[in-house]
Amino acid sequence: IALAVPATILCGVYLLGDRKYLFISLLVLLEVMLPFALLFERRGPTARELVLLAVLSALCVAGRAAFSALPQFKPVLALVIVSGVALGGEAGFLTGALAMLLSNVMYGQGPWTPWQMFAMGISGFLAGVLFRKGLLRRTRSSMCVFGALCAIVVYGGIMNPASVLLWGGGSINAKMILTYYITGFPMDCIHAFATVFFLYIAAEPMLEKLDRIKVKYGLVE
Repeated sequence: IALAVPATILCGVYLLGDRKYLFISLLVLLEVMLPFALLFERRGPTARELVLLAVLSALCVAGRAAFSALPQFKPVLALVIVSGVALGGEAGFLTGALAMLLSNVMYGQGPWTPWQMFAMGISGFLAGVLFRKGLLRRTRSSMCVFGALCAIVVYGGIMNPASVLLWGGGSINAKMILTYYITGFPMDCIHAFATVFFLYIAAEPMLEKLDRIKVKYGLVE
């Protein structure tokens, strides 16, 4: 990352005339996501763990499809946070990234897909890391507060400026970014409410089931 990202930005400035914001940002995003996949691979995951991640990703896709009629009211972020807490940060990242990539087969793929993958993936990664460090507890109150902040600060904090790159045209400035943040805030609040709702009713039973699966199939770290 320390070499690839600066090199990509310099190429965009000097070779592409400092005008291909979207193209360069997507390249940087992919370069940043790669280490998370490599970290997971270095752990030597078993086939059983991969199947479990596939099932969790499929649940995220099904949840997003089931609530497609309600804008931003989706259980995806809640499921990704549960995955990160139960299986670790790397697994949480992959679950979130795969969930957005696969669900966009129905919703439409485009330059927004890598942004959604990274925003959802980093939410799962943060959940796993904070839980391992003891900063996030497996209580309803702790997980709900984290879910709300994650929806507004992390996911919304990434997707709002990404919208400026996607739809803002050639000229990007601070006023445009602030405008997108303000107009996107009500939707971020809906997303936060949905995340809190699903974490409140489903986090505890899901974590209990995942604990049993980890013990039964030897996935305990």
